[in-house]
Parts: sequence; C-alpha cells; structure tokens
Amino acid sequence: MPHDHHHHHQIDPNAGDARVAAAVGVNLLLTLAQIAGGILSGSIALIADAVHNLSDAISLVVAFAARRIARRAADATMTFGYGRAELIAALINYTTLIVIALYLVWEGLARLADPPGVEGWIVVIVAGVALVVDLVTAMLTWRMAKDSLNIRAAFLHNVADALGSVAVIFAGTLILLYDWRLVDPLVTLGISAYILWHALAEIQPVIRILMLGAPAGVARDDVRRTMAGVDGVEGVHHIHLWQIDEHRLSVEAHVVVSEAREAEFPQIARRLRRVLAREHGIRHATLECETPASGCPEDALAYGDSASSGTSQA
Repeated sequence: MPHDHHHHHQIDPNAGDARVAAAVGVNLLLTLAQIAGGILSGSIALIADAVHNLSDAISLVVAFAARRIARRAADATMTFGYGRAELIAALINYTTLIVIALYLVWEGLARLADPPGVEGWIVVIVAGVALVVDLVTAMLTWRMAKDSLNIRAAFLHNVADALGSVAVIFAGTLILLYDWRLVDPLVTLGISAYILWHALAEIQPVIRILMLGAPAGVARDDVRRTMAGVDGVEGVHHIHLWQIDEHRLSVEAHVVVSEAREAEFPQIARRLRRVLAREHGIRHATLECETPASGCPEDALAYGDSASSGTSQA
C-alpha cells in the first residue's frame, strides 16, 4: 500500500490549472441558476443543492490557490517546501462541507414541520441542468483527484452534487405526480447525511498527516523489523514515522551497530535507505548511529519508543 504514494498519473500543471479554472466558472454559473430556481419554485432541496454547489466553487478556488503555492520550491523558511498547502486547503474544504451539511440538516428538519409548496417542473429542469454541470466538473478534475487529497476534496464535492441532483430530480418528479411536498425536506436531509458521511471519512487522512501521524499502511513495528534485518544492524529504536506531504514519507531512527563495525555505518545506512524505499516507500530517512557502549540519552527514548530489535537498549 505505501508504494502507491510514489506512482502517480501526472498531468501538466498548467493544463491542470486550466481545468480547475474552468470547473470554477461552470460551478459559479450553476450556483446562480440553482438559487434562482429554488426561490422561484420554493424548493429548499434545490437551494440546498445550490449552497453545496457554491461550496464546490469556493473549494475549487482554494484548491487552485493551494496547487500554485505547493509548487513553490523549498527555501530557508519552508525547508520541506510548500506541499502541505494542499493539505491545509483540503482541511478547509472538508470542514466547510461539514458546516454546510449541518446547516442543511437544520433547514430540512425545520421544513419537515411545515412542508412548503414546491413548483415541481422548475425543480426538475434546474436539477437536470445541475446534474450535467456536476458531471462535466467531475470529468475536469477526476484525473487530478487520483494524486491529490486537495483536488479529491473538490472532486468529491461534485460527485456528491451529482447524486444530490439525481435526488432532487426524484423529489421534483414525486411532487409533480403526487403533490408529496414532504419529499423535499426529506431529500434535503438525505443529501446532508451523504455529504457528512463523505466529509468525515475524507478529513481523517488529512488530519493524520498534519498531526504528523504515521502513514496509513506503514506500521512502525514492520519498519523496525525491516531495518533490524539489514546486515550490520544490531538494534533499532527511537523510530518516528510521518509524512512531509501527501506523497513523501519520512522516518527518523537510532541505529545500533557494534563498535567493530562503526566505521561501516555509511555503507549500512545506504543499505537501510534502499530497503526502506523498496519495502515501505520511505525515501527520506534520518539515521543516527549508536554503539551498545554509547547508549542513548533518556530524552531520546521519549514518546514511548524505547524498544529495540536485536539488542536491548535502555
């Protein structure tokens, strides 16, 4: 699984920017059309879909800006580069989605008590247009979504919108056929629940990376065993795994070697880096050499990682 971090389907950055800009434009036009249609028809479900579409446009603007920032080279202030700008954008977008979904739940519950009259034809026509635009926007961003949590956040906005539009068309049809006004707030609650489910699931890996959590699918004990199996390594401790950004994995570790082989540590470190890249997709490793006699300062054994493989290090 970690190997997936290093196999991307890259497209030209400028072409990607043009796609995002086009997606922003069509979503803004759609938002205006849906709000007008919702007001004219009296459909809260259509306005709910419009608000979600507006969040799509905003999320795409944030994603666009983050893409540009993330391409800046590392400097003296940001020595790891600016790649995490996209993670911050994704966090903003998912948080916004959650807030919007909760607001729509509130509105839907209020309308359940007193379902309003709804013009079914306007709802069906505008939602049909929205479905087409959502599918076009999704097509503009789906390739980039494979490689970026940031763009994936915007992409999922549009997928949710497309499904929401289908639900709104269904509600408008029922209103036309049976004058069942209650279906409008019920569909609003369904759209809200779907948005919440997706946003809460997708925000977790973003938070994990920003909190310097270990990469998903890379267990610290597995990394320890891999390193301990390399020739010349007597023990490994003080292992910390994290992600610099979405695609770059890092490890910091103290490596114990015998006094007799201490001079060989540069060669041992090269072997360790090769096996870490091959087995776990980790291409950024900070390795500190120790011998059984040198020991390890108490403060270096903090954070609950005092265990060692192959030798006992206190």
